Amino acid sequence: MLARVHDEYLYESDLKGIFTPGMVQKDSLAITKSFIENWVQQKLIIHQAEKNLSNEQMDFTRQLENYKNSLIIYEYENALVRQNLDTLITDEEIQNYYDGNQQNFLLKDNIIQIQYVKLPLKTGNLKQFKKLLSSNNQEDKNTLSDLCEKQAADYFLDDQNWLLFNDLLKQIPIKTYNQEDFLKNHRDLEYQDSLFVYLVRFKDFKIKESVSPLSFEKQRIRDIIINKRKIDLINRMQDDLYSNARKKNIIEIYE
Repeated sequence: MLARVHDEYLYESDLKGIFTPGMVQKDSLAITKSFIENWVQQKLIIHQAEKNLSNEQMDFTRQLENYKNSLIIYEYENALVRQNLDTLITDEEIQNYYDGNQQNFLLKDNIIQIQYVKLPLKTGNLKQFKKLLSSNNQEDKNTLSDLCEKQAADYFLDDQNWLLFNDLLKQIPIKTYNQEDFLKNHRDLEYQDSLFVYLVRFKDFKIKESVSPLSFEKQRIRDIIINKRKIDLINRMQDDLYSNARKKNIIEIYE
């Protein structure tokens, strides 16, 4: 026996499951003490509440029934979605949704397409990196990728994807008080601090409040379409269930 509150008792067997495998004795003692104190506190409050609340106030039958019903409906709808939801979404569907809802895809932040390379300050072939970074030739791109793998402290060469400009500022010590003006007036940059040289090439940019590019919103649109299908599927199930029940005279609504 570990504790008593009025006529209720806490036993060692009640502690089963509160410890994790390999727990050291010091930790298990602290957890046991905390568990006992919480149990005692809870029982004291419940006992006091039962003395002061009416039977009606302590009757949670309706709330429990509603909660149970909500859980059953939730589990059934999830099972229905798992079994019947069509998750295949074509590029055409994504494009059509994007074209018809562009007012919902205004950028909240500036985004960029870039390549950048972060090199140790004493890199001997800096000119080669600059030349390769400015080239659009595929062979040069491959050579740059190989060199970055061997010599760069950090790099990003995928200029097809869009990034947040703020994320770039976390990686490279660019100082700017007006991001929009900065992006409009810079293409190739070189920065230097006490340890590294940073080479940056901007391919494209979009400023906030402009329409976000489709490639940047593709996953979001996919999620929106999937969610709409889920809602439609559940609504159809509810409508069909109700309609069939009325036809079979399973339900009656009395006026």
